[in-house]
Amino acid sequence: MKKLLLFIVIVLLAVNIGYAQQKEVPVIIIISDQLRYDAIGKYTPNIDQLKADGISFNRTYCASPICVPSRAAFFTGKYPSNNGSLINGWETADEHFREVKSGTPNLYQVMAEHWDSWHVGKQHFFTQDKIDHDPNSKTKWITLQTFKKWDKSQGVKPPGGIEFGAITPELVSGKYTHTKRYTIPKYDVYEPGLKYFEDDFFANKAVDIIKKENGPKPLLLNIMFVSPHPPYDIPEPYYSKFKKEDFVIPDNVGKWYKAQSPLQLYNFPGFIGSRYSRNNWEEIWPKYYGLVSLMDDEVGKVIAELKSKGIYDKALIIFTADHGEMLGSHSLWQKMCMYEEASHVPLIIKFPSDFNPAFKETNGLTSLIDVWPTLIDYLHIQVKDKTDGTSLMSILKGKVQDRKSIFIQYDGNGGYGNNQRCVVDGDYKLIIDTFKDEVFLELYNVIKDPEEKNNLVADPQYESIAKNLIGEIKDHMLKTNDLLKLPGPVYENFLKHYLQKEEKSEESD
Repeated sequence: MKKLLLFIVIVLLAVNIGYAQQKEVPVIIIISDQLRYDAIGKYTPNIDQLKADGISFNRTYCASPICVPSRAAFFTGKYPSNNGSLINGWETADEHFREVKSGTPNLYQVMAEHWDSWHVGKQHFFTQDKIDHDPNSKTKWITLQTFKKWDKSQGVKPPGGIEFGAITPELVSGKYTHTKRYTIPKYDVYEPGLKYFEDDFFANKAVDIIKKENGPKPLLLNIMFVSPHPPYDIPEPYYSKFKKEDFVIPDNVGKWYKAQSPLQLYNFPGFIGSRYSRNNWEEIWPKYYGLVSLMDDEVGKVIAELKSKGIYDKALIIFTADHGEMLGSHSLWQKMCMYEEASHVPLIIKFPSDFNPAFKETNGLTSLIDVWPTLIDYLHIQVKDKTDGTSLMSILKGKVQDRKSIFIQYDGNGGYGNNQRCVVDGDYKLIIDTFKDEVFLELYNVIKDPEEKNNLVADPQYESIAKNLIGEIKDHMLKTNDLLKLPGPVYENFLKHYLQKEEKSEESD
């Protein structure tokens, strides 16, 4: 009996010691929607100041260039094929493809046990466990639905409307084409004004939460801004803040490159984006950056309150985006592709002031799936389930990064289909674009060719690199139980079906 009591005491002491070691510091996570990596800088002074106070991971990629699966990967630390969330899932037949598998540990559920957990903003994290609708959830949810109800109570319509959209084709279940209305790059003034705009509402709610914070649990505040996601129904002064003369848009805007995938024309970004000329995009860019500036000001409002409350120096603050925005690059609109503008995202982490990192910025490869394991590591959180991501704490403490590659996948927007797979390995990125039984390949050196103008995949000099990267993708797909099956010898079939066709076309000219 004495031995049993001694054993129980030892276990209890171990549990208490483990709990005491957990760093229960305030954690603030800010995610912008559809923010290009290169948008950070001249027009984002508040985010720039956060960057100066923190660490910048300059080569960070999302796990999927679309809202729902990107956020699922972020909050679970797992690639989409492993966590189950593959698409946005607006089509009823494919809605189940957007949900994280039941029982998969996620940041909200795990941290809510010891943190005062809040979600403020766009809610695009869907789980089979329906955590945002669970009456026993320890997280408090303020969402777009909350905002829309408030706007309606004020007698105001939310931003957007039917005039900001157009009918597009959408592959459903990988078999059938339906039509769906999605936003286009139309722009106009949001007449009700900033007070009735969603991100101002969310920033004000976040500020109220910070003001009232008084323990005993530390604050966990997930702020999900909508901007600069379209529609471009923008309140003043942001609608008129920038002119086209303020920008020198990249060379690849408004251009369709000879060797880029024609399969993108079956997908929303190419179907809409290819209709607009470079001159059109020159007018659209200032409106996008108006929303970027609006979002940055809202971030500044939150940071100012954290400082006023005395939380800023004590807090771990993360700023990132779920994905980027093509904004006319490669003649594409929105995201849903693997190019740098859509998949390369900012990632800034500001640690509490007592942590001294080994560097202020790094060009090492990073994925958004690395954020959750980094929090687990730094905060000493106990999670049994293993993540696919890698904690960044070892490199932050001065160890050499040993990551070789990161992977990105896309499986559709509202419905399942138009699948794409991608690996970034060192300087190179290989993209596998599919539509039903078709496969198109692209290979870029993203360091020497950051705008991805020169597809190297058919150049004999790069054949071994292409084949090795295809092998990496296939191995990754196998390990993650990927639903997509690549038909036949991918590289050889590509050369046969596309290059021969192109040669004949040139001869006919």
